[in-house]
Order: sequence, then structure tokens, then C-alpha cells
Amino acid sequence: MMDGAPLPPPNPDLLHDALAGLTAPKKSLPPKWLYDARGSALFEAITDLPEYDLTRTETAILRAEAGRLARLVPPGGALVEFGSGASTKTRTLLDAGPHLGAYVPVDISEAFLAETATALRRDYPHLSIHPVAADFTAPVALPAELADRSKVGFFPGSTIGNLDPAIAVRLLAHARGWPDVRAFVLGIDLVKDEAAMVAAYDDAAGVTAAFIANILVRLNAEAAGEFDPATFAYRATWNVEAARIDMELVSRRAQTIRLADHEIPFEAGEPIHVSASRKYTSDSVAALVCDAGWHLDKMLTDPMDRFAVAILAPEV
Repeated sequence: MMDGAPLPPPNPDLLHDALAGLTAPKKSLPPKWLYDARGSALFEAITDLPEYDLTRTETAILRAEAGRLARLVPPGGALVEFGSGASTKTRTLLDAGPHLGAYVPVDISEAFLAETATALRRDYPHLSIHPVAADFTAPVALPAELADRSKVGFFPGSTIGNLDPAIAVRLLAHARGWPDVRAFVLGIDLVKDEAAMVAAYDDAAGVTAAFIANILVRLNAEAAGEFDPATFAYRATWNVEAARIDMELVSRRAQTIRLADHEIPFEAGEPIHVSASRKYTSDSVAALVCDAGWHLDKMLTDPMDRFAVAILAPEV
């Protein structure tokens, strides 16, 4: 490279995805890029917020049903978790399942995953830990040493609701194709009062806003962007037709922003769609998983039917 020539951005995949989304008629950014080390930490902070009762409600269900869920894994079998993060909720199942032989946390943030795996190996020395750094919305290759183990999938936290339904079906269908897969445990946020749903994604402390805006910070650091996050406002709204919360960054004024060697124009009030969180009913869950080769075996819910942990069985 000649002296003075600009260096390529350190994350060409991020730049590619950002340019595709930001030059579309309706601007968007893929939510998978929210989860670098800072983004993962911000999300963990969100789960402790008073407005965000999803985690507390799901955790209560997991604790109450831990024995039943752990028994889905045969002795020596493997629990494979998508979007594992800090594996906090997973510990409930690991504690209830000393018969488990292996745990496979799959997460896109490699640094965060490495820290988690180190802690798990310390706390569960009998368990074989196989971290996989990958984008779980694409087919994930499991470690070869797990080929002969029975497997159960685990996807808590209602993250399935952040995925486009077609991507969610592909993810579940890929898991259905694992050799000797026995079950899949899926966290599902249910349709409930609109005000409560919106508040869960627009907290008073602004942690969710910082989490969503972190994608602009990443674009600056990793894709030669020149975004000023202060020129964007965070907005969360309930989309009745799609049964989802939409999370957007809205340009506060007309502006043109450089991204690598491109210029991206924004009108005042123009949004970037960053993430969505779909909410389900028992009927819509059953339809979703059926398309992926599973059937809905059980829906474990809290007393107020705010959240569900669904047990899926392979369709034969």
C-alpha cells in the first residue's frame, strides 16, 4: 500500500452490512452488530432494570422448572445455547443437571465468550465446555467431539423475538438437523399490555438507548464512520400489525455522515431501524416452530402469562 493511502476498516463485514442497510430506501442496521464487549455488557445491565421484567420472569420459570428442563438432556449429553452472553441463566440448568456431559455456549462476541468460558470451567470442572464464537443466525458448526453426544438446544431470553421470522425458522431448522437432537428449550416473550411492553425497551435510565446507540460507536471505531451519536434520538414503539417492538435511532436534523468512503444523507426525523422484539401467543409459537420441524410440546409460563419457556420436541 502506498504511503498516505487510507487503511481499510478493521471490520469489513460490519462495513458491508452497514452500507447495505443505510443505503436502502428504509435505513436499517443488523442487530447482531450491537453485541461487542461494550454492547454485551450494556445488555446485561438492561436485564437488571426495573422496567425490564423479562429476565426476572424467565429466571423464575427456569428455577421452578430446572429439574424438568435438565432432564431433557440424557446423561452425558450436551446443552447447546444460542446467544449465551454471560450464561447467567444457564447456570440454573447446569446446577440442576450434574449428569450433563458438555455445554456449548454460542455467542458472536468472542472476547465476552472467552471470559464466560473461563468462569464456567472454574465453577463446573466436571463439565466439558466448548465455546463457539459465531453468528448463530447462520448455520453453526458444532465441535466435532460432540458428534456422538445427544443434544438439547437452549435459546433463552426471548432473543428469538429479535429475529426476522424467516431467520428464526432457519435457526430452529438447523438445530433440528443436529445428530441425535432430543429437544429445544426456547424463551418466548408473550403479548401483553402495550405500555408495559414499550417501557421494557425505553427505560428511564437510558440504558437501552445507550445499547442501541452503541452500534454507531462501533461504526466509528471499526468501519471508519463519522457518526455523532448525540445527533440521533432513540425511539421504541409498538407495531401492532407485526406484534413487535421496533427500536430505532432517529436523526435529529438533516445531515450527511461519512462512512468509510461513502456519504450517507439523512433527513430530519429519518429513522434507522436497529432492532425489533416480536411478541408471541401460544398459537404463533406453535406455527413458527412447526415450520422448522418441531412441535410445541409444553409452554411453561408465569402466573400472569407474561413470559413462556417453550419445550420443543422434534417432529417425526
